[in-house]
Amino acid sequence: MTSPRLTRTILMAPGLGWLALFLLVPCLLVFFNAFYERGIYGGVDYDAFTTENFRRLIDPLYVEVFLGSARIALITTVLAVLIGYPAAYAITLASPGAQTRLLILAMLPFWTNYLIRTYAWMVLLNRTGLINAGLIDAGVITEPLPLLYNEFAVILGLVYSYVPFVILAAYASLARLDRSLIEASADLGASGARTFLKVVLPLTLPGVAAGSVFVFVLSIGNFITPDLLGGGHVQMLGNLIYDQFLTARDWPFGAALSMLLIAVMMVLLFTQAVVVHRASARTGGRA
Repeated sequence: MTSPRLTRTILMAPGLGWLALFLLVPCLLVFFNAFYERGIYGGVDYDAFTTENFRRLIDPLYVEVFLGSARIALITTVLAVLIGYPAAYAITLASPGAQTRLLILAMLPFWTNYLIRTYAWMVLLNRTGLINAGLIDAGVITEPLPLLYNEFAVILGLVYSYVPFVILAAYASLARLDRSLIEASADLGASGARTFLKVVLPLTLPGVAAGSVFVFVLSIGNFITPDLLGGGHVQMLGNLIYDQFLTARDWPFGAALSMLLIAVMMVLLFTQAVVVHRASARTGGRA
């Protein structure tokens, strides 16, 4: 008979090997490339070791791009939580059969190619698109609104793309919530708002944190949505990395920017772990 530890190791070996080969190794290659100079014709000059690429990260130009990307990602995250959390709560109030159907509807956008969904928003938001045409026909406006190729369009596209992550993460926490705690709070005279702030939200905070991290990390590194819906007028960190690798062919600096993005992700994941641990300790492991 094999020991439980050996059994776990054998079962985890394929997954760990896959992650090591296709995640860890590429990240290490990107990390090491960041310490070299750009070749004369692009690529990497492995004969020129330097730390200049990391010093370039604090250049005001790139700091402005990073802060702008973080601001857009933060706005996207807040809007996604404000939309996704109530939707997840509403799903948990439905019957079990209806919950399944509603969750399928929430995941339905994932069954369509990301590019197709982004191009669909371009059709909706352009000056002759359905939204402007509908508002003009209804007499609400007389001139088309500038809905496309700006920051508004980028945030709208990101929120639409990533709000299902918040719904699924929040639903996982809300579905495990002990409803008797809500009833006890009401019996003790707490209002609905106080019950939500003191009971429901603390117990479901791990789900909110998980969904928020998903949305923020995916938004700050996104380059397709800013490129298409922003029309090149909204520069984000993902676009900058994309341009360094494929346009400027400055792979070492692109690698340094990628490491910055990975560092942000690791900090957020650590913060999420701390939030989940504290919420679990505060609620006696019910979170």
